[in-house]
Amino acid sequence: MRRCVPVSKNTLFRNDTALVPTGLRCADQPFRPFAREYHSCQQPSSPASPRRPQRIICSSAPSITPRRYLKTEVPADTNVAVNGVPTFAFAFDIDGVLLRSSKPLPGASEALLYLQKNNIPFILLTNGGGTLESERALELSKKLGVPISEDNFVQSHTPFKNMVNNRTGQFEKNLQDEAVLVTGGDGDKCRRVAESYGFKHVVTPADILMACPKIWPFSKIFSQSYKDSCRPLPQPIDPTNPSKSLKISAIFVFNDPRDWALDTQIIMDLLMSKEGILGTVSEKNGNPSLRNSGYQQDGQPKLYFSNPDLLWAAAYHMPRLGQGGFQAALAGVFNEVTRAHLKRTVIGKPYPATYLYAEQVLWDHRKMLLGQSGQGGKRLSRVFMVGDNPASDIKGANDYKGPEQIPWTSILVKTGVFQDGTEPQYKPKVIVDNVLEAVKWALEEEGWESTVDKVEE
Repeated sequence: MRRCVPVSKNTLFRNDTALVPTGLRCADQPFRPFAREYHSCQQPSSPASPRRPQRIICSSAPSITPRRYLKTEVPADTNVAVNGVPTFAFAFDIDGVLLRSSKPLPGASEALLYLQKNNIPFILLTNGGGTLESERALELSKKLGVPISEDNFVQSHTPFKNMVNNRTGQFEKNLQDEAVLVTGGDGDKCRRVAESYGFKHVVTPADILMACPKIWPFSKIFSQSYKDSCRPLPQPIDPTNPSKSLKISAIFVFNDPRDWALDTQIIMDLLMSKEGILGTVSEKNGNPSLRNSGYQQDGQPKLYFSNPDLLWAAAYHMPRLGQGGFQAALAGVFNEVTRAHLKRTVIGKPYPATYLYAEQVLWDHRKMLLGQSGQGGKRLSRVFMVGDNPASDIKGANDYKGPEQIPWTSILVKTGVFQDGTEPQYKPKVIVDNVLEAVKWALEEEGWESTVDKVEE
């Protein structure tokens, strides 16, 4: 996965809600101090094959017997597709699974090429983002030497597409024609992403600062960057004339903010405002008779984060703060100012809304890849989630229960966040050395006859 160290990032701050399918209720996650849960893993009793790296089977998961150890032709209780239409598919995290510091990891290209050659569907599912899906897919295609398209690629903010026209019926109103604040990423890349989704009036912190420099006096170091990326505001900032002043209907953190101070100040101003009109202050703020002491109770814009990742593994030898770090900082500032709880919605792995969206993308990609008739009437029966982060990839796959009841099987690799020799906080079905070994293990589970070893990159 792009991000994180192997700790549950969401225990460090409270998340109010996650986007969920209509009809499901999201309960608040209580604030609790960090606590690592320990689980025991055991080494397999059979000796490791000299041809393959040793695998670790987690004792808390159902026992797994690799096909090569069975005397029968078909593994027990598996949906076998022998030289036929594959009834299984894959979802791969990117950073720490396929890439590390933008460089391909061993076996990544070989694994994806094999799946493509055999028409086995897969998607890439990442908590990364900050750029157009088409641009990122092209970049990945060049780095991995494997054709990747938007059709099988999901970034952390990709599910925000559904919010433009309220396609899922989860939101109070359509946002297509409303002014929305988009933060994070380099320059105005996230603005361009939001506009590609269909948002017509996208405002960035740079736009607001350039139109009203007094709003935050400490951003001179970023001034040239802001001048290069800013645009005129759709309405002026004039709190004396609220009907004509800039009104923001939603706040989106698409990617890791670069200027935490400016973004925090503008978001705080909007959360304290009346009905999202910048420069105003709600009269309900601090009213003890109201829910949450009146804060965020007066038509303020809803706040959305595209992923919860507190830390991520970059080129530096120590983890770096990610979007979850900004979320924790903002929540802390809000609490210090108001003594109230910051209400926000978070998507991305491990939240069910992201897995639901990814499953639909996988369904559509499978239909396109195999064709309606090419599926042979065989439904998708299992998805293998290959990731490096127990707190997002593994937890999300283990917890997800989709409307089609397709099981997601979690596979943890050792090439990213997870450190070999430690106990994963959330237990995968199996732990393997790398993505190539993950694909091999899954193929054995499904009784797939040919081997990845025969594929040439």
